[in-house]
Amino acid sequence: MIDISFFRTKSRQLAGLDISSSSIKLLELTTGERGTPQVARYVIEVLQREAVVDGNIANFDAVASGVRRALRRFGASVKNVAIALPTSAVFTKKIILPAGLRELDMEAQVEAEAAQYIPFPLDEVNLDFQVIGPAAGHDEVEVLVAASRKEKIEDRVGVVESCGLKAVVVDVESLALEAAFELVVRQLPGSGKLVALVDVGASTMNFIVLRNGQRVYTREQSFGGNQLTLDIARHYGMSADEAETAKRTGGLPGDYAVDLLQPFMDSLALEVSRALQFFFTSTQYNEVDFLVLTGGGAVIPGLANVVAGRTQVQTLVANPFVGMSVSSKLGVKKLLADAPSLMVACGLALRRFDA
Repeated sequence: MIDISFFRTKSRQLAGLDISSSSIKLLELTTGERGTPQVARYVIEVLQREAVVDGNIANFDAVASGVRRALRRFGASVKNVAIALPTSAVFTKKIILPAGLRELDMEAQVEAEAAQYIPFPLDEVNLDFQVIGPAAGHDEVEVLVAASRKEKIEDRVGVVESCGLKAVVVDVESLALEAAFELVVRQLPGSGKLVALVDVGASTMNFIVLRNGQRVYTREQSFGGNQLTLDIARHYGMSADEAETAKRTGGLPGDYAVDLLQPFMDSLALEVSRALQFFFTSTQYNEVDFLVLTGGGAVIPGLANVVAGRTQVQTLVANPFVGMSVSSKLGVKKLLADAPSLMVACGLALRRFDA
């Protein structure tokens, strides 16, 4: 039953491959001079529109072609990758088990527990687990269980294998994002911080609040960078693909910043403010210490200031690579600009350093 790894790293040579709804991100971290991760290389390859829809691979050939283009640009041989499933495709639950169980006994108990919660037959899922640490009870451990329909995994693994790669780890996007987010939180002053992570994707905005590395709240809202793309297409009479390219590369007319970009940033800031209010009214908390922007929508210059002005919360753009050495072949300025888009890929690439 436990026949694919959500948690166990099986290779020391590993790159993170993030297949999102708008692009392919491929990132490799190696060991630097001080034994810390070094950014060795990365590429971002834009995908054909609607190749991935709601986290599902809708056009296998288009996604595989995007991965191959990314590999050609990567400039180095890579065989093993860590990939991630969209959070919506994975069932996760923390359970409590007796400490000291042998692995086979723990597997049996995990399957028995999972059968009570997973809403489909176990022979239709891939299941894995990871011991998080001691539980509050005496001689007990907390275990994170993850399960997904086999078809969801097979789609992504099939793309990877068609490109000559091997998926040695299948992670969950939210867990990979949080792994990279830990690097960002370390940069913030103070301890016991309540930090809200705002992940702005193509079509959705995920709002996740963490305290001491533990998730205390999550919410998904239907808002993303596609809204700006469609506004550009309508305003300038472009196709959606032309508008997406223009948005990424620049060169739009002078009225773009005032007529389209500023209203989009204002709308995004309003969505963040609403997410905060939902958080405050549904939990015991009434403030957060920091807002951290990630995802492709977070790369817009000046967005952090707009969000901070609207929410009155200190806001910064995520950069998990602070403190890492960077290969001389990479442009530091370009990496800084792309950093918020690379959070999931970074979290996946970090799996190379798992014990």
